[in-house]
Amino acid sequence: MRVVPSMTNERLLLDLLNTTPVVEGRPRDELADVDAGRRWLADHDQPATAEEWDAVREARSVLQAVIRGGRSSESLAPFVADVSSRPTIAGDGIAWVLDLPEGRTAAARAVLAWGALSESSPGRLRACANPECRLFLIDHSRPNTARWCSMAVCGNRMKARRHHERSRNAS
Repeated sequence: MRVVPSMTNERLLLDLLNTTPVVEGRPRDELADVDAGRRWLADHDQPATAEEWDAVREARSVLQAVIRGGRSSESLAPFVADVSSRPTIAGDGIAWVLDLPEGRTAAARAVLAWGALSESSPGRLRACANPECRLFLIDHSRPNTARWCSMAVCGNRMKARRHHERSRNAS
Protein backbone atom coordinates (compact mmCIF):
# COMPACT_ATOMS: atom_id res chain seq x y z
CA MET A 1 0.00 0.00 0.00
CA ARG A 2 1.21 3.48 -0.80
CA VAL A 3 1.08 5.95 2.09
CA VAL A 4 0.41 9.50 0.93
CA PRO A 5 1.93 12.14 3.20
CA SER A 6 -0.55 14.40 4.85
CA MET A 7 0.48 18.02 5.19
CA THR A 8 0.49 17.43 8.95
CA ASN A 9 3.04 14.63 8.72
CA GLU A 10 5.10 16.57 6.18
CA ARG A 11 5.19 19.50 8.62
CA LEU A 12 6.13 17.10 11.46
CA LEU A 13 9.00 15.75 9.35
CA LEU A 14 10.36 19.17 8.37
CA ASP A 15 9.96 20.57 11.88
CA LEU A 16 11.79 17.54 13.30
CA LEU A 17 14.65 17.82 10.80
CA ASN A 18 15.00 21.51 11.65
CA THR A 19 15.37 21.06 15.43
CA THR A 20 19.17 21.33 15.14
CA PRO A 21 19.66 24.87 13.80
CA VAL A 22 22.78 27.01 13.95
CA VAL A 23 21.99 30.10 16.02
CA GLU A 24 24.53 32.93 16.16
CA GLY A 25 27.16 30.59 14.73
CA ARG A 26 26.58 27.82 17.27
CA PRO A 27 24.72 24.53 16.73
CA ARG A 28 21.68 24.14 18.94
CA ASP A 29 19.51 21.11 19.71
CA GLU A 30 15.90 22.05 20.40
CA LEU A 31 15.23 18.52 21.69
CA ALA A 32 18.29 18.38 23.94
CA ASP A 33 16.47 17.60 27.17
CA VAL A 34 13.39 15.56 27.95
CA ASP A 35 11.29 18.58 28.98
CA ALA A 36 12.00 20.41 25.71
CA GLY A 37 11.35 17.19 23.82
CA ARG A 38 8.04 16.61 25.54
CA ARG A 39 6.95 20.19 24.80
CA TRP A 40 7.93 19.76 21.14
CA LEU A 41 6.00 16.48 20.91
CA ALA A 42 2.92 18.00 22.58
CA ASP A 43 3.10 21.03 20.26
CA HIS A 44 2.98 18.57 17.34
CA ASP A 45 0.05 16.59 18.80
CA GLN A 46 2.21 13.54 19.48
CA PRO A 47 2.42 11.48 22.67
CA ALA A 48 4.76 13.40 24.98
CA THR A 49 6.59 10.61 26.78
CA ALA A 50 10.29 10.12 27.49
CA GLU A 51 10.22 7.01 25.27
CA GLU A 52 8.76 9.03 22.37
CA TRP A 53 11.40 11.72 22.94
CA ASP A 54 14.22 9.15 22.74
CA ALA A 55 12.80 7.60 19.57
CA VAL A 56 12.15 10.91 17.81
CA ARG A 57 15.68 12.18 18.55
CA GLU A 58 17.18 8.99 17.17
CA ALA A 59 14.91 9.09 14.11
CA ARG A 60 15.89 12.73 13.52
CA SER A 61 19.57 11.86 13.52
CA VAL A 62 19.13 8.97 11.09
CA LEU A 63 16.78 10.94 8.81
CA GLN A 64 19.24 13.85 8.63
CA ALA A 65 22.06 11.46 7.71
CA VAL A 66 19.93 9.68 5.08
CA ILE A 67 18.89 12.95 3.45
CA ARG A 68 22.46 14.24 3.43
CA GLY A 69 23.62 10.96 1.88
CA GLY A 70 25.63 9.70 4.85
CA ARG A 71 23.46 6.65 5.56
CA SER A 72 21.28 4.31 3.56
CA SER A 73 17.51 4.36 3.80
CA GLU A 74 17.64 0.84 5.28
CA SER A 75 18.85 2.43 8.53
CA LEU A 76 15.31 3.81 8.97
CA ALA A 77 13.76 0.33 9.20
CA PRO A 78 13.66 0.12 13.02
CA PHE A 79 11.40 3.17 13.18
CA VAL A 80 8.70 1.62 10.99
CA ALA A 81 8.95 -1.93 12.31
CA ASP A 82 5.52 -3.15 13.45
CA VAL A 83 3.68 -0.30 11.68
CA SER A 84 0.56 -1.53 9.94
CA SER A 85 -2.50 -0.08 8.30
CA ARG A 86 -6.00 -1.40 8.23
CA PRO A 87 -9.07 -0.44 6.26
CA THR A 88 -12.16 0.90 7.93
CA ILE A 89 -15.46 2.02 6.47
CA ALA A 90 -15.75 5.79 6.58
CA GLY A 91 -18.87 7.41 5.18
CA ASP A 92 -19.21 6.21 1.60
CA GLY A 93 -15.73 4.78 1.27
CA ILE A 94 -12.77 3.21 2.92
CA ALA A 95 -10.26 5.01 5.10
CA TRP A 96 -6.88 3.58 6.05
CA VAL A 97 -5.94 3.73 9.71
CA LEU A 98 -2.31 3.48 10.73
CA ASP A 99 -1.47 1.34 13.71
CA LEU A 100 1.72 2.79 15.15
CA PRO A 101 3.93 1.22 17.82
CA GLU A 102 3.69 2.77 21.25
CA GLY A 103 6.80 4.77 22.09
CA ARG A 104 7.67 5.39 18.43
CA THR A 105 4.57 7.13 17.13
CA ALA A 106 6.19 10.44 16.16
CA ALA A 107 9.33 8.74 14.85
CA ALA A 108 7.25 6.37 12.70
CA ARG A 109 5.11 9.24 11.36
CA ALA A 110 8.22 11.23 10.41
CA VAL A 111 9.83 8.26 8.64
CA LEU A 112 6.58 7.41 6.83
CA ALA A 113 6.29 11.06 5.73
CA TRP A 114 9.90 10.93 4.47
CA GLY A 115 9.13 7.74 2.53
CA ALA A 116 5.95 9.08 1.00
CA LEU A 117 7.63 12.37 0.10
CA SER A 118 10.61 10.53 -1.41
CA GLU A 119 8.22 8.55 -3.59
CA SER A 120 5.80 11.32 -4.56
CA SER A 121 8.34 14.15 -4.88
CA PRO A 122 11.82 12.67 -5.28
CA GLY A 123 14.68 15.07 -4.61
CA ARG A 124 12.49 17.82 -3.18
CA LEU A 125 13.45 17.24 0.44
CA ARG A 126 17.03 18.42 0.86
CA ALA A 127 19.52 20.09 3.13
CA CYS A 128 20.05 23.82 2.75
CA ALA A 129 22.85 24.59 0.25
CA ASN A 130 24.55 26.91 2.75
CA PRO A 131 27.31 24.72 4.26
CA GLU A 132 27.08 26.67 7.53
CA CYS A 133 23.36 25.94 7.89
CA ARG A 134 21.93 22.72 9.28
CA LEU A 135 18.33 23.24 8.18
CA PHE A 136 16.31 21.37 5.57
CA LEU A 137 13.68 22.41 3.05
CA ILE A 138 10.96 20.86 0.97
CA ASP A 139 11.03 22.46 -2.46
CA HIS A 140 7.47 23.09 -3.61
CA SER A 141 8.54 25.28 -6.55
CA ARG A 142 7.58 24.13 -10.02
CA PRO A 143 11.14 24.02 -11.42
CA ASN A 144 12.53 22.33 -8.27
CA THR A 145 15.34 24.86 -7.99
CA ALA A 146 15.10 26.04 -4.36
CA ARG A 147 18.50 25.73 -2.71
CA TRP A 148 18.21 27.50 0.61
CA CYS A 149 16.04 27.06 3.69
CA SER A 150 15.39 30.80 3.48
CA MET A 151 16.14 33.10 0.57
CA ALA A 152 16.17 36.06 2.98
CA VAL A 153 18.79 34.50 5.24
CA CYS A 154 20.89 31.75 3.67
CA GLY A 155 20.23 32.68 0.06
CA ASN A 156 21.20 36.29 0.67
CA ARG A 157 24.33 35.28 2.60
CA MET A 158 25.48 32.90 -0.11
CA LYS A 159 24.86 35.42 -2.90
CA ALA A 160 26.67 38.15 -0.94
CA ARG A 161 29.59 35.79 -0.31
CA ARG A 162 29.86 34.90 -4.02
CA HIS A 163 29.67 38.59 -4.99
CA HIS A 164 32.43 39.42 -2.50
CA GLU A 165 34.64 36.61 -3.86
CA ARG A 166 34.09 37.74 -7.48
CA SER A 167 34.88 41.35 -6.53
CA ARG A 168 38.04 40.31 -4.69
CA ASN A 169 39.21 38.08 -7.55
CA ALA A 170 38.59 40.81 -10.13
CA SER A 171 40.96 43.18 -8.34
